[in-house]
Amino acid sequence: MSTKHTFAIFNTESRNVYKDLRQIELACDTQEDVDSWKASFLRAGVYPEKDQVDSEDTGPAESFSMDPQLERQVETIRNLVDSYIGIVNKSIRDLMPKTIMHLMINSAKDFIHSELLAYLYSCGDQGSLMEESADQAQRRDEMLRMYHALKEALLIIGDISTTTVSAPVPPPVDDTWRTKEPSPPPQARPAPAAVPPPSRPPAARGPTAAPPPSSPQNPAFGAPLIPSRPGPPPVNTYSAADPVVNVPLIPSRPARVPPALPPGIPRRPPAAPGRPTIIRPSEPSLLD
Repeated sequence: MSTKHTFAIFNTESRNVYKDLRQIELACDTQEDVDSWKASFLRAGVYPEKDQVDSEDTGPAESFSMDPQLERQVETIRNLVDSYIGIVNKSIRDLMPKTIMHLMINSAKDFIHSELLAYLYSCGDQGSLMEESADQAQRRDEMLRMYHALKEALLIIGDISTTTVSAPVPPPVDDTWRTKEPSPPPQARPAPAAVPPPSRPPAARGPTAAPPPSSPQNPAFGAPLIPSRPGPPPVNTYSAADPVVNVPLIPSRPARVPPALPPGIPRRPPAAPGRPTIIRPSEPSLLD
């Protein structure tokens, strides 16, 4: 059995109501929705059908006025009454908590003036009522001591911050350009190559060779030779973290420069291109 309330709309002159439909049936969930739709149709000029009921079954029939203007006035009055009832309901909801608070405050005021004030006057010593308790006095002293201690600490911190000079920390060193090579395992490490110490040049015996020609800036002394730089490291080098293999090489000593002639002895002039060269025998050495 369906619980919906249905009603139909049709034309009394047997015309189509909508397109090819002679009748349109509408269904609502509640009777209130049906009444609302009927009232809306009534305002639009759609009136309900007169029911022809036998007088024997229903008793004397009541006559209702079907004047459209009267129906519209009744509907307008009904809407105004509903609006008024809604306003009254909202006003009562707004005034009710205010009224309750007003009654409570007035009752408390009457109690204070009539009973509580008389009871306080009857106690005798009203000064004892305003005395500070021992717990509150101790708490007040503790708060005062804490206040003075914090104030002194703030002064000390202010003196430190104004007299201390701090330098900013230098930025970290960027060593990302270094190529870190992993060191080989201990089993695969070859024995460190023994670098022989540089040998000294043999001592020259006999007459010393003639010094090279001196520069025009200092004709008395010859220019010293440029000392040789240490050679490149061996091919099988390892990481600097290896304490066994990373042995510094011994730099080679620079070659000795032969002593220059004293300033009193003149140098032999170079041979002229057109003059014949005369070779003299060397003087006998004392060691021969």
